Amino acid sequence: MKRVLAFDFGASSGRAILGSYENGKIELNEVHRFSNDPVELNGTFYWDVLRLFHEIKQGILKAKAAGGFDSIGIDTWGVDFGFIDKNGKLLANPVHYRDARTRGMIEHSEKYISNDRLYAISGIQFMEFNTVFQLLSVKEKDPTLLEQADKMLFMPDLLSYFLTGEKVSEYSIATTSGMVDIHTHGWSDEILTAFGYPKHIFCDIVKPGTVIGRLTDKLAKELGVPQTPVIAVCGHDTQSAVTAVPTMEKDFAFISSGTWSLFGTEPDAPAAGERSRKCNFTNEGGFDYATAFLKNICGLWLIQESRRQWKREGKDFSFAALEEAAMHAKPFQCFIDPDAPDFVQPGDLPGRIRAYCERTGQAAPQTEGEIVRCIYESLALKYRAVLEQMRYCTGKNYGSIYIVGGGSQDNTLNRMTADACGVPVSAGPTEATVLGNVAVQLISLGAMKDVSEARAAIGRSFALMRFAPQDRSVWDAAYEDCKKKIYGI
Repeated sequence: MKRVLAFDFGASSGRAILGSYENGKIELNEVHRFSNDPVELNGTFYWDVLRLFHEIKQGILKAKAAGGFDSIGIDTWGVDFGFIDKNGKLLANPVHYRDARTRGMIEHSEKYISNDRLYAISGIQFMEFNTVFQLLSVKEKDPTLLEQADKMLFMPDLLSYFLTGEKVSEYSIATTSGMVDIHTHGWSDEILTAFGYPKHIFCDIVKPGTVIGRLTDKLAKELGVPQTPVIAVCGHDTQSAVTAVPTMEKDFAFISSGTWSLFGTEPDAPAAGERSRKCNFTNEGGFDYATAFLKNICGLWLIQESRRQWKREGKDFSFAALEEAAMHAKPFQCFIDPDAPDFVQPGDLPGRIRAYCERTGQAAPQTEGEIVRCIYESLALKYRAVLEQMRYCTGKNYGSIYIVGGGSQDNTLNRMTADACGVPVSAGPTEATVLGNVAVQLISLGAMKDVSEARAAIGRSFALMRFAPQDRSVWDAAYEDCKKKIYGI
């Protein structure tokens, strides 16, 4: 039996989970869970990375008490990073991707390189918080920080560096930056030169499954554990989740559902042509240089942030209560574009949803149930729009959708997704990101052969829920209404 320790960091929480593999099945044991609370200070939105490292140490201690482990792997959200100086010290807390510093940077970046050319090289969806635009903001607003930097480390690589002292860039997380050439799998010299970024700050890119190093002697002694190997898993949590999609189909659609909804497929090769650029799809790197062709959609953040606002107002609803309230609200009364700029920043999201609906000539939702129903239906219809775009870009049909991750527990959204998209939905496993993390460690340790074996083991180990499409004509009509009101089609 092999036992590995997976750290999975999301935008609001993190977990340390022991994964064991024996007799063809994977079992998970959560040993530590903690919140991930960003901090706003003097107008900047930071990640509290030192506290996150403290939580990693607590997770290691608890995993030791639970029986020990053969290796460690870390995955996080994408794009964000920290700077290390020439003495190996962290220069500043990493800035949160929702910070306002990148506003207008996509348009401004064309001063350096055209968006068309940037996309042709990187294949990455244009979003203001992409690393390439964050660095442009640093260069122009805080150049001293860039001058002091010796290395730039993405979040999973930064945390692995704290454990091992080794500085690398794992491939999947590096591709989220918008600066990796999707054809050569290395940093794009053309992009780095165009922006004038110091090339020495970019670490060597390593493939998922690479052993980065071992726990430092000092840390191992502090925690009372061996100098365990730390493995570069698919450091971007999306790619860890894709690795764990439990299917043997060649052409499949997936949604990694959580704070974000990552809707995509796994094609034979990157697709960075005119159609993909027009539809703003991304080509992210995965295990063994696989490509995840997908679109980032603002997902359950809309409900999470609405709930936080109601809590600030003294109304502490559970997610189950909000789901039930939504089901009692009248359907198809109003729609939003989940990806509208109105909904990016934290704050009074229900108020902004009302304002958005009024601005687009719709009746504004008033009750909590009406707002959550609007979010659910708008997400399901957005999924349908993206599925149609994906078919247009790839020329392939997708007869089913696999929903993985924490959001796969939301049966209301799962059911609406099947109805809106008109295809069967398979939901689960909820711990897809952790399972992908565990799988890559097991492959690296030789306990599994490849991703196909890992997906088969995950399919044997965890049950899925199935949702067949219903009410097609009703959802078809709603989709046409939504296209006219929201997308101007």
